[in-house]
Amino acid sequence: MVGSKSSTEQIILGEIIAQHVENRLHEPVARRLNLGVTSLVHESLAAGEIDVYPEYSGVAQAAILRLNVFPETQVVFDRVREVYKSNLQLDWLNPLGFITPGVMVIRKDDAQKYNLDTLSDAEKSGVGWALGTTYDFQQRADGMAALSRTYRLVSLTSPVVMDLAHLYQALDRKQVTMIPGNVTDGFLDPKKYKALRDDRSAFPPYQPSIVVRSQTETRLPALRPALDELSGKITQDEMREMNRAVDISKRTPAQVATEFLRRAGLK
Repeated sequence: MVGSKSSTEQIILGEIIAQHVENRLHEPVARRLNLGVTSLVHESLAAGEIDVYPEYSGVAQAAILRLNVFPETQVVFDRVREVYKSNLQLDWLNPLGFITPGVMVIRKDDAQKYNLDTLSDAEKSGVGWALGTTYDFQQRADGMAALSRTYRLVSLTSPVVMDLAHLYQALDRKQVTMIPGNVTDGFLDPKKYKALRDDRSAFPPYQPSIVVRSQTETRLPALRPALDELSGKITQDEMREMNRAVDISKRTPAQVATEFLRRAGLK
């Protein structure tokens, strides 16, 4: 059983995993994609309700393991892999190939008006921000808490909570003026938006990998070699284009996953 969280990127990655396992093991794979926020999907994995899902090293470090946030990519990955294996009996496989730095997104005209490039610039500007956020970002230790601890941004209102797709729509409509994002977001059009760089490393590195139950690997010996074939195969640009294909061009995650596996020589 393959699971995923609710973002477009997570659903695409979950579908890539499911299709690839079907191709290699020659049997159908059940899917529980779009399960919800980080805590729900992790709990499903720990309880054996799903066997595998894609996760990000920085999220695992802060939101699941509740370890201190470190900005060094390899340090984060090594710590997460070790603790998952020893404490949770879960295997953290080699990275899928890209890193998606956390950013805060504003409209490009606001960035130009106030000459903003980084979150420190936004802090120093004294501009009051109407923040929009996802429920996951609001709840996670590496989300709103990390942002508020590292930058003293002036907030005009309490953050408005909604899903990622609606956040970008709210930004367009000027219902909010700053939202959390990742550089691989399909909606992040550089002609319309400015991604403010996290220059003080409030957010950890988000390096996606596949997490799988050790019990499932024992039960299905062919599973781990199949999953290992996906390591290192996805670039940041490719992930962004896959997200854009679903969010903007309205392709299905299944179609996008099939096309990726074919391009990667895995189908």
